[in-house]
Amino acid sequence: MPAAAELLSRAGFDSDGNVLTRRQAEVLALRERGLRQADIAERLGTSRANVSSVEASARENVEKARETVAFAETVAAPVRVEVPAGSDLYDVPDQVYDACDEADLKVSYSAPDLMKLVSDAAGDAVAGRRVDADLLVGVRSDGSVRVRRAD
Repeated sequence: MPAAAELLSRAGFDSDGNVLTRRQAEVLALRERGLRQADIAERLGTSRANVSSVEASARENVEKARETVAFAETVAAPVRVEVPAGSDLYDVPDQVYDACDEADLKVSYSAPDLMKLVSDAAGDAVAGRRVDADLLVGVRSDGSVRVRRAD
């Protein structure tokens, strides 16, 4: 197996433009190739506990980066539909389609697919057909949809 530095180089890792430290990227790259934390610790000359801590921080940083991208995509979307708590999930597709019609934008989802996407993305903010927390549904210019809790 190639060294961690070689894996990062082949993947185009640039520490100046990344939310991960070089060490975090090394640990993730090696873990994704199936190495155990103890093996990584030996390779990097550190303890397994340190590798565990670095990996946990790296995964937290990756999740924060994903959340940041989702937020940016939603607020930058040309169509944004606010879905207030108490709404019926079955009403959401019509609200989204109406807003997209006004913006001359085509949504890439059928009504059932859109309801599932909203429900899945909202997590516990949707219970059955009931929306329990304010949501923001953003439709990007390519018709893709992003959903965020507004509270």
